[in-house]
Amino acid sequence: MPDRTELARLGVARIAARLFAERGFSATSGSDIAAAAGISERTVWRYFRNKESCVAPLFAQTWQRFARELGCWPRGDSIEQHLADQFALDKHSPEEIADMMLVVRLIAALPEEPDLRSVWLHSYHDGEEEMAALIGERLGRSHHDFEVRLCAAAVMGAVRTVDETISRAAVRDGQAFTTAEVVAQMSRAIRAVSNLPFCDPVVPRPFGDSAPGAANTRARQRKTR
Repeated sequence: MPDRTELARLGVARIAARLFAERGFSATSGSDIAAAAGISERTVWRYFRNKESCVAPLFAQTWQRFARELGCWPRGDSIEQHLADQFALDKHSPEEIADMMLVVRLIAALPEEPDLRSVWLHSYHDGEEEMAALIGERLGRSHHDFEVRLCAAAVMGAVRTVDETISRAAVRDGQAFTTAEVVAQMSRAIRAVSNLPFCDPVVPRPFGDSAPGAANTRARQRKTR
């Protein structure tokens, strides 16, 4: 449960994001954000180190939400099955959907807003450790393993690229995407970059690598990489 400061920062982030989307980043000042939020400019700078970091809580929510969705992934489901379940709109509150739409508008503006892009990229970099932990847990491997960390970095990059592509197409070109289309593209992208077989159902191995057939399984996995 977020504490009061985190909730306050998120509230200011929502207001800053709306101002950036409506006026542009350069045309929005810290005093504008403070006035719209009903707080002092000094409070804004107590919450955030600079203007662009005002939207960091919203950007962080993007990968944190994705991490939560993967965290409840049943071992018997493929990534396509799980994302179809988790991406359904009835799984999200109106507030979450509104936040997602704000982020989509910001992402679409990133090519012209390098300061915002640095915050966006940093938020995904922060998610790599958590992604490594999720992949490691699903495969019964340490999140410190090089291959697990490599997979996590690639997956976060794929997710970010899909988010950027869909957001720009939606805002700039007026394209609409169904949940099924988003799930299909996200799943394809993650499978394309994954060096470990974590996208398919995982069979529990209660006896670990010493179980009969484990060596053959590992050999098959190496051949498919």
